[in-house]
Amino acid sequence: MRILESLAKFCAILAGVLLTGITLATCVSLIGRNTIGVTLVGDFELTGVAAGAAIALFLPWCQLQRGNIIVDFFTARASHKTNAGLDRLGALLLGLAIGLLAWRTTVGGLNAFNTQSGTMMLGFPEWIVYAGMVPPLALTAVIGLWQGLNGFGDEVSS
Repeated sequence: MRILESLAKFCAILAGVLLTGITLATCVSLIGRNTIGVTLVGDFELTGVAAGAAIALFLPWCQLQRGNIIVDFFTARASHKTNAGLDRLGALLLGLAIGLLAWRTTVGGLNAFNTQSGTMMLGFPEWIVYAGMVPPLALTAVIGLWQGLNGFGDEVSS
């Protein structure tokens, strides 16, 4: 689990760096546009591409920290053991769903590569974004499956 934690931290740091870089580029573009009339061409495209990649990069850390929203309206009065079992089932289902998403993202990336599709203004290759999203999605799936099968480490045996 330590390896998964290290990889999840790395992904989260990479996402933060990516968002910081795109934020600075957006600021430069806005300041340039409003002061000297010069802007970064395609800044909107780059922001969308970076945001999509950053979301995928934040997912492993979010799952590792159990940061997803849990609606416990129906289970608030259930025992700790029942809630722990439901949490494990949820993690397992999330792992399976994200695994499916990683697979389909891989297929989409291969299609984007084969068709050489790119963004409208810059022609930025879309397959690069897909390729950047697949590893953190796969990592999230592995973390979810691990948590679903092995627990979260904070369960008390009764």
